[in-house]
Amino acid sequence: MKEEYSNKQRRWYDKDPVLSQAVKTLEESDDETQIRIALNLIKIIIEHNIEDEKFEAVEDIINAVGSGLEDSRKGRWYDIDSTIRTAMNMLHNCPEATQKLIAKEMAKMVVTTIKKEDSTDADEEN
Repeated sequence: MKEEYSNKQRRWYDKDPVLSQAVKTLEESDDETQIRIALNLIKIIIEHNIEDEKFEAVEDIINAVGSGLEDSRKGRWYDIDSTIRTAMNMLHNCPEATQKLIAKEMAKMVVTTIKKEDSTDADEEN
């Protein structure tokens, strides 16, 4: 019974280990970092969808952003802020192949942002 539960992913982003780790790191980041990365994530998702010709008009982008926002669940960590919720919902609504591409970019973005913050904190301490 224990094995059955451990093989099932609880959350949509746990299907991809890179995405799962990036989201976990993002969740553990401070609020300012989360919002900055969420804004970049929205931009990246829109760019990928334009390249893949998923968005043909502004209405398509608006629908993608709105999809899932009316979700009444507020128990997820990213539901606290509308920018982060928008980014996560847009990512959730991407095709799996696009999610994999974005996961790598997101992981790099999270690591880079955290490294910058660490070096800034070290500079301020000196």
